Amino acid sequence: MSASALVFALAACGAETPVTGQSAEEEETPHEMMPVMGPERVILGFGDSLMAGYGLEQDEGYPERLEAVMRTRGINARIIDAGVSGDTTAAGLQRIAFVLDNLDAEPDLAIVELGGNDLLRSISPEQTHANLKGILDALSARDIPVVLMGMRAPPNYGPAFQNTFDNIYPALAEEYDAALVPFFMEPLVADPELLQSDRIHPKAEGVEEMVARTVDRVIGALPPVDEAAQ
Repeated sequence: MSASALVFALAACGAETPVTGQSAEEEETPHEMMPVMGPERVILGFGDSLMAGYGLEQDEGYPERLEAVMRTRGINARIIDAGVSGDTTAAGLQRIAFVLDNLDAEPDLAIVELGGNDLLRSISPEQTHANLKGILDALSARDIPVVLMGMRAPPNYGPAFQNTFDNIYPALAEEYDAALVPFFMEPLVADPELLQSDRIHPKAEGVEEMVARTVDRVIGALPPVDEAAQ
């Protein structure tokens, strides 16, 4: 299945469920800008092209825009962009230990965003589950809490595949006590105008929508400062 076919299939799937959360436009003024205070909170953004900011300017990617919004909330956030375009969950599993070993500071939180390329390559849900579990094991071994960005399979993969794949993320979030964003791409399938010409990667405006939908979940997953400092 092509990338564009995947997005349009997901759009059909997304239409079956209500879109939750506020848009970037609706969230434009709910929070007054606050001075940045407190210790630095280091967050690892670990994922594929959706994390790496494919096709965007350097300051327009999800990690960069999420960091900026968190700082307007007064949080001294520093988000490390460890996204690699094209990564499957298997590729992520192969590099997670290397990434963690070479960080300049232990993260207070990790955002794990992988699985879309598994769908594009028709990798079995069982293998995707095993790979994500390995990544979460590596983070759990270092006591790094996680926000897991969910993905959903399009309906034309068939109900058995779709149900098995879609259950990966909530099941792992429950097993590892991770915060869950049920469908990271939801703003994009809800409004295809937010997509680049390849019909799968977000424009800068799409990234803003994704940040608006997820920033509260990320902030809520940060451990308290006293715990993070231990």
